[in-house]
Amino acid sequence: MNTKRTVFTYHETMRRPDYPREIARLAARGLSPHMLQKKLQAYHESDIAAALELLEKSARLKLYGILKDSVLADIFDYIDNIAPYMEELNIRQRAAVLSYISSDKAASYLKSLDRETRNSLAPLIENSARQDIALLQSFSPEEAGSIMTTNFIQISWNLSVKEAMKELVKQAGEHDNISTIYVVDDQDIFYGAIDLKDLILAREGAKLPSVAMTSYPYIYAHETIDDCLGRIKSYSEDSIPVLDMENRLLGVITAQDFMEILDEEMGEDYAKLGGLSSEEDLKESLAVSVKKRLPWLIILLGLGLGVSSVVGIFESVVAQLTIVVCFQSLVLDMAGNVGTQSLAVTIRVLMDENLGGFQKLSLIWKETKIGFLNGIILALISFGMIGIYTWLFKGKDLFFAFAVAGCVGTALLLSMSLAAFAGTVIPVFFKKIKIDPAVASGPLITTVNDLVAVVAYYGLAWIFLIQILHLAG
Repeated sequence: MNTKRTVFTYHETMRRPDYPREIARLAARGLSPHMLQKKLQAYHESDIAAALELLEKSARLKLYGILKDSVLADIFDYIDNIAPYMEELNIRQRAAVLSYISSDKAASYLKSLDRETRNSLAPLIENSARQDIALLQSFSPEEAGSIMTTNFIQISWNLSVKEAMKELVKQAGEHDNISTIYVVDDQDIFYGAIDLKDLILAREGAKLPSVAMTSYPYIYAHETIDDCLGRIKSYSEDSIPVLDMENRLLGVITAQDFMEILDEEMGEDYAKLGGLSSEEDLKESLAVSVKKRLPWLIILLGLGLGVSSVVGIFESVVAQLTIVVCFQSLVLDMAGNVGTQSLAVTIRVLMDENLGGFQKLSLIWKETKIGFLNGIILALISFGMIGIYTWLFKGKDLFFAFAVAGCVGTALLLSMSLAAFAGTVIPVFFKKIKIDPAVASGPLITTVNDLVAVVAYYGLAWIFLIQILHLAG
């Protein structure tokens, strides 16, 4: 929409109106269709999209009836899941919206329909839009081609700047993604790209090859999205061209598309860090949520039993020195915290697909050193505090108190160093064997580090306190 809102001062923005609620109140006021349509022109499509969730079905149907199909498509482009709203449209409106809406969103919606409904809708969609949708549906959901859009400007390299401007104006009627213009040769092979500003400032008689950036980044449609993310992220372009295997331009991935995919990837990684197989939402059934969580919980149960059995091996240590049980959680918790920190750093760094072997080794060495240095500091702090605590509040003699404190401090140093090492090595190893490093989740790292910490702590207690200092009794 072309209508601009008033520019607010700083203090006015602190009490900026809630536009979706304003729109919802407008729809409920009983205005005439003409007046309501006129008032809605003052709002952004994103705000109208947010308002749809606040409206009753009858009010939404009222809006559907007064808005143009192209405007409705623009609104739906801001909705993540358009299916519930599309079901409220008649079949003519649905086909019209699918003709105007972004081709990737249309393709995604059509895939969610049963075959009969899809077959009844497809012939009603505008031919060019139907071809774009078919192109996107030819790629698997994991491939970059499935998320590209055909909303871009393409011009031939043999045009002059003046001719290119005329072609731009002509194509802008159908494509609004005009900030970057893509240049192809006579065989439609991708040649380069031109920033709109550079095209405007160029001399009228100049040929496009003298203006185009031939080193412009691109990706291939059959590349996996995961493989492309790192490269796309390293460029700050509004859109990245997508090519077929013969270097012909098929579409583009816009910055908005990229942010949506990145958000999904982060959501999935966050779910995996929590020990889930995939993201959950509020509408998900109880059975599906249980199914997602159960596999990891079973694995972690097995690992937990392993930790418990190791603790059982040191039963004699606990029997002879019961005070060591007081500080077990301290050592285990600190090891788990350090391991989780290293895991978070490593997964973020591993998003760079161009990371070399030497850089990965450097990362492992750096994280281990960080764990070691933090371990020294915390070991010294715990040595003093635990020694004084055991001496004053547990009624032990000074030598016994600080011997136990020294054992705890040493165990902290050792377990934190090993935890930092494990928190880095495990995701790097998973990445090496082509498994998503986010699968090396927080619960997994924590359980592994519990095992390391238990062995380090009780092992040192048995060697240092019982075998060397003979403090058992």
